[in-house]
Amino acid sequence: MKPFAGEVVFITGASSGIGAALARRFAREGAAVALTARRVERLHELATELTTAGARVVVTPCDVTVDEEVERAMARARQALGRVSVVVANAGFGVVGRVDRLTLEDYRRQFETNVFGVLRTVYAGLDDLKLTHGRLVILGSVSGHVGFPGGSAYSMSKFSVRALAQALDGELAPDGVSVTLISPGFINSEIHQVDNRGIHHPDARRHAPTWLVMSADRAAAIIVRAVARRRREVVITVHGKLTVGIQRLAPGLLAWLMRRFGVRGRPEPGRA
Repeated sequence: MKPFAGEVVFITGASSGIGAALARRFAREGAAVALTARRVERLHELATELTTAGARVVVTPCDVTVDEEVERAMARARQALGRVSVVVANAGFGVVGRVDRLTLEDYRRQFETNVFGVLRTVYAGLDDLKLTHGRLVILGSVSGHVGFPGGSAYSMSKFSVRALAQALDGELAPDGVSVTLISPGFINSEIHQVDNRGIHHPDARRHAPTWLVMSADRAAAIIVRAVARRRREVVITVHGKLTVGIQRLAPGLLAWLMRRFGVRGRPEPGRA
C-alpha cells in the first residue's frame, strides 16, 4: 500500500526545484497533487508528465504574495481532487547582500514571499487539514538556524518560519494536524538564479561546490518519508546537519569559523 494513496497534496512553488520534485514523489506514492506557482507553463509541463504516469493533477496559477490567490487555488484543488490532507508551503526565494546595500523594501519583499506567503498558505489549508487530520509541511532552511553574513534578509525570513512551525506544532496537535519543518542545506534548485526582485537569471552560476549539492529528487524522497512519519523537523544534507549541530552545541565556534574562513552568502545574480 502506497503511504499517500487516496490523499490530496497541495504544493506552492511547484514549478521547479524541491517543489516539482515533491510533486513527482507524492504522485509516485499514490497522492493526487495540486500544483501552484507563478510560472504556469512549467506547471503544465509537470502536470502532463504526472498524468501520463497515472496521477490525478490540477494546475492553478498562484502568487503567494497576493491576498486571496492561495485561497482560490486551494478551493480549485478541493473542487477537482477532494479535501486536501497535505499542504506544502514551499514557495520562496532569497534576497542576498550586505545590510548597507539592502533597503527596507528588499526586506519587505523577502518577508512578503517567505513569511506572509507561508501564512497565506497555512490559512488557506487550515480547515481542510483539521477535517482530514492532515499534515502541514513548511520549507525552512539551514539559514533558519544560522545567520550567514550577506544573507540577513533570507535568514530572518527562515528564522521566522522556523518559529512559526514550532508554535503551530503545539497549537494544531489537538486537531490531529502534524507540522513538519524542512531545513535543507544546498539543494539543486533555481534559487541561485533569482535576484532580489524575484527576476529569474537562467545563466547565473551556482557558487556552492558541486559535491555539497544534493539533488532535488533525493531531497524530496527524504522529505516525503519525514512527512509520512509526521516528523517535527528534518535537516537535509550532511553539511546542513553538521552546521546546525555546531550552532546548537558551540555557536561561538561556528561564528569564529565563519569569520576565520570568510564565509559569505552567495552573490546576487545579475548584479555587476
